[in-house]
Amino acid sequence: MQGMQKLKLLSIATLPLLGACTITQPIHVSSKSEQLQLAPSSVVDNCSVGCPSGGSELTLNRQAYTLNNNGSTKFANWVAYKITKETPASGRPRNWKTDPDVPVGETLNPVDYNGASVALKIDRGHQANLASMGGVSDWQTLNYLTNITPQKADLNQGAWARLEDQERNLSKAPDVDAVYVATGPLYEKNIGSLPGTNKVHTIPSGYWKVIFTGSTPANGLYAAFIMEQSTPRSANFCDFQVTVEEIEERSGLTLWSNLPEDVQADLKSKRGNLPQKIGCSSAA
Repeated sequence: MQGMQKLKLLSIATLPLLGACTITQPIHVSSKSEQLQLAPSSVVDNCSVGCPSGGSELTLNRQAYTLNNNGSTKFANWVAYKITKETPASGRPRNWKTDPDVPVGETLNPVDYNGASVALKIDRGHQANLASMGGVSDWQTLNYLTNITPQKADLNQGAWARLEDQERNLSKAPDVDAVYVATGPLYEKNIGSLPGTNKVHTIPSGYWKVIFTGSTPANGLYAAFIMEQSTPRSANFCDFQVTVEEIEERSGLTLWSNLPEDVQADLKSKRGNLPQKIGCSSAA
């Protein structure tokens, strides 16, 4: 009897210990958008001297590009990519897809572009282009609609395409390890709406682009451009050079923020020397 009482007491004493071992603490599971906002940029550095700042909180860092999405316009505020001798590839298919890593309602679907080519004479224009970045492991993400904007066909297939060709040619030079590009839309006038969707969106009125070679623009080999959607197909991209300062003023973004402030101010206020290496007669 005494032994039975001891066994009973031991069992009772053990219960709290077992309970303590099986209690589970509440775990906070972030929403998809929170996870994206907090995700470290550990895959690749697509910006070198700082990605543009001043956009939304939703930035996606991928091998092919780093992108800041705008849930209101439904297009990226900016896209940054790094061209090397290994990244270009030709012949990649254009399989348009909705970005699976962006919350529903903050980007477009492929069907939203139905009828746009005929009605508005626009293309689905890549911001980080397929030809320059098609050789990376996640090249399919280049066709996600977060990396696409409705771009007038004459611009997309004209001066803009020729500037992209020059970016790629730069990367082939023996003395160039990398070409860093940041690009994005401007919203300065009404361009209309996509006829195939009733989703709220804003078509860009133009585009900006900043390019530099090496690890920093401090070497002077940089260039900046702004082109309107109305740019004629035959236009020369050299005629659209601007300063980085003008791009910041018109886009509301800040570029090259990792450079010392005095270096930033000096570089951004004047045109760089890169245009002379991509077929332009001078930087002025």
